[in-house]
Amino acid sequence: MKEITSQKEDYAKWYTDVIEAAELADYAPVKGCMIIRPYGYSIWENIQRILDGKIKETGHQNAYFPLFIPKSFLSKEAAHVEGFAKECAIVTHSRLKAHCHDGQAEVVVDPESKLEEELIVRPTSETIINAMFAKWVGSWRDLPLLINQWANIVRWEMRTRLFLRTAEFLWQEGHTAHATAEEAEAEAQKMLHVYRDFVEGTLGIPVLLGEKTPTERFAGADRTYTIEAMMQDRKALQAGTSHNLGQNFAKAFQIQFQNQDGQLSYVWQTSWGVSTRLIGALIMAHGDDKGIILPPNIAPLPVVIVPIYRSDEERKSVCDAAIALQRTLPVKSYVDTRDQIKPGRKFYEWEKKGVPIRIELGPKEVAQNQVVMVNRVSGEKTTIQCAEFSRNIGTYLDQIQKQLFQRALEFRQKYSFRVDDYKEFQEKIEEPGGFLYVHWCGSSECEAKIKEETKATFRCIPLDAPHEAGVCVYCKKPSTIQKRLIAARAY
Repeated sequence: MKEITSQKEDYAKWYTDVIEAAELADYAPVKGCMIIRPYGYSIWENIQRILDGKIKETGHQNAYFPLFIPKSFLSKEAAHVEGFAKECAIVTHSRLKAHCHDGQAEVVVDPESKLEEELIVRPTSETIINAMFAKWVGSWRDLPLLINQWANIVRWEMRTRLFLRTAEFLWQEGHTAHATAEEAEAEAQKMLHVYRDFVEGTLGIPVLLGEKTPTERFAGADRTYTIEAMMQDRKALQAGTSHNLGQNFAKAFQIQFQNQDGQLSYVWQTSWGVSTRLIGALIMAHGDDKGIILPPNIAPLPVVIVPIYRSDEERKSVCDAAIALQRTLPVKSYVDTRDQIKPGRKFYEWEKKGVPIRIELGPKEVAQNQVVMVNRVSGEKTTIQCAEFSRNIGTYLDQIQKQLFQRALEFRQKYSFRVDDYKEFQEKIEEPGGFLYVHWCGSSECEAKIKEETKATFRCIPLDAPHEAGVCVYCKKPSTIQKRLIAARAY
């Protein structure tokens, strides 16, 4: 059985080893793409189910839009097309035909099937959705228009990492239209907080809310808001974004409505999304050298029961007791009755898959109506009465959920630093890494120089950052925003 590389030895190798060991995903035959295996996809299904409910609670409805976007649509919004031009996959022909070459049959592109207008495989759906918004919106009575879509996205990435950056990935993208600028701004911030509540409450990952600098904004947005998380290698991960698009797309696509005064006005818009990158965040925020650790609120199997026996007689009594225990549990669980695998290997497998609670049950425990409960986070083993375990399982899982969040929060706090000197900045970003709170003059040149020299980027200006006078960590000119922003190396 393949051993998992330790985090300290090689964090990048550890990450891919953990994904392989837990059977979350695999590399696809198509370069840059991944295959999400059943266990990994079950985590994504839980993310979809829980987050979809939260999105619908805010009044949004799900819809679906085409995978293909006319090339001319991307040309309508200049900043948008510039931002995605290098990542677009393009469809130029509509069919293939059989061709014989040196006696060998092969398939070639039919040159007569060239499209009149090339199609872009969606890198995001603002353009095609706004083309429909222009058709659907006519009056103030049609607003707000609140749409969400669960879909796949293609951005032509060649340097890939499973879940974090692949040519094709899964996500949800919300798109809304409003009558006023104030409503759009409130919507963008509301959805940012929905993401924060989900990532912290369900995934157990603490995040910081902030606004991106102009350089880091979404292409075509007036403002981009983000939730930023710290991984265990002290790098930042952008876990979700929410964009105030202003009227940029409305003007490009002529999305106008008749207001209550009878005048034509352009709508104000937002878009926002999270992706399968959240599974990468789960792995890197919580995992250890044994494998992934899944928070109970998102785990496909919060509890696994492993019967332990040596004879056919013991097998029947222990397995019967395990199934009887399972029936008393109010959470999803699994009884591992595989005979071809020894208990020790089963323990190892379920540890790799990050199951929050493992129950060990042998003849001794059956005789005393007890179980051995193993906490995946701490490794602590506790012998407990079956009835007590069933009665308090919710409490035990809640404790693990809070334990994971608190551990991640303390880790982030340990590696967050206020830095005013650029030499110290260079030293700290290299070792130990983490979130560096710095002042900035507002110059894109300083931002670019810092990125070039240290590989650190400005992750966000925290929304709760206090006003504070200071000078730029790089050029020593006065801070224009008079707040500290967060700089970090990032995925």
